[in-house]
Amino acid sequence: MTDRDAEFARKLIRHLDRGAAQMKPGMVYRLQQAWARALAGTAVRPVDAGELALAGIGGPVSGGRHSGWGVAARWLAVALLLGGIGFGWQQWHAVQQVREFAEIDTQLLASDLPIDAYLDRGFQNWLKTSFER
Repeated sequence: MTDRDAEFARKLIRHLDRGAAQMKPGMVYRLQQAWARALAGTAVRPVDAGELALAGIGGPVSGGRHSGWGVAARWLAVALLLGGIGFGWQQWHAVQQVREFAEIDTQLLASDLPIDAYLDRGFQNWLKTSFER
């Protein structure tokens, strides 16, 4: 906390203390009762052994059990995400292969080899083995 924050906190506390000192006793009593009810509503309950307690995922529904539809929807979302990632990777890989083949074709067509060399089976086998390396 910086000095500026600490000074602001001190001023705020003084202002709230002055306001509380000017309150009527009945109002103070009602505020104390409301505060007690609010704290009673936040009582800590024991966690069941089968209950999964994760922050930010959502709380248990009734009796510490999760809704079947909520869990199924989460698993469906995870499955769709993984499927989308897998499909995207496969498409990217296919595009990379097409680019490699196009580059090889361009290099071959731009070379000074005669057409008969491309028709020779030995040359085709040499291309396959040299490409696989």
